Amino acid sequence: MPDPITIRRLYGRAKGHKLRQGQAALVEEMLPRMSVPETGRLDAASLFGDDRPLEFEIGFGAGEHLAGQAAMRPDHGFIGCEPFLNGVVGALNHIRDDGLANVRLHMGDALDALERLPDASLSRVYLLHPDPWRKARHAKRRMVNDGPLDMIAAKLKTGCEFRLGTDDPTYCRWAMMVMNRRRDFAWQAQSAADFLTRPADWPETRYERKARRQGHEVWYFVFRRA
Repeated sequence: MPDPITIRRLYGRAKGHKLRQGQAALVEEMLPRMSVPETGRLDAASLFGDDRPLEFEIGFGAGEHLAGQAAMRPDHGFIGCEPFLNGVVGALNHIRDDGLANVRLHMGDALDALERLPDASLSRVYLLHPDPWRKARHAKRRMVNDGPLDMIAAKLKTGCEFRLGTDDPTYCRWAMMVMNRRRDFAWQAQSAADFLTRPADWPETRYERKARRQGHEVWYFVFRRA
């Protein structure tokens, strides 16, 4: 079955509500300085000027989690990917307000940036609340599919983490099925509490708070690269 590796198509609108003047100025003045290069190899030295650990977030929403992680580990470099302009504006606000110098952004398909990194170069990969694509005929669009997971496995260092969060029961079941058949990732949960309780170093997002207000359960998966 084709999956996002072969489809390489983004669904939905790239823009939401019209940007306010200050937001538009952020995009014009700050985004070019924070963006990863459009072409060529990506690595810590080219992005941050040294050989620091790298972390990668696929679809960062409004940027709360990305900024929270970057603030916790200023000696790490963070690459955040988000195709939607309004989310990128949210991240730029966090980067500016928190004075974060260790974040770079890619406004586009995360896989395009991920494949440009050297193998075994990432210390952590995050995929939080991806679009569940609930209908069976849309399952090929889910990021938790073997094509993207093969790439994530290749880019992660041995022993490092792939973190997945979802509040969608369909996606939860799908992820457990797909990840259970793989031998290159080891699920770290020892009990139900391990995936029902948000880890202390997992910043909460507004999307997660909204899901809980709506009565949704949230699942936190941590997989270690074997």
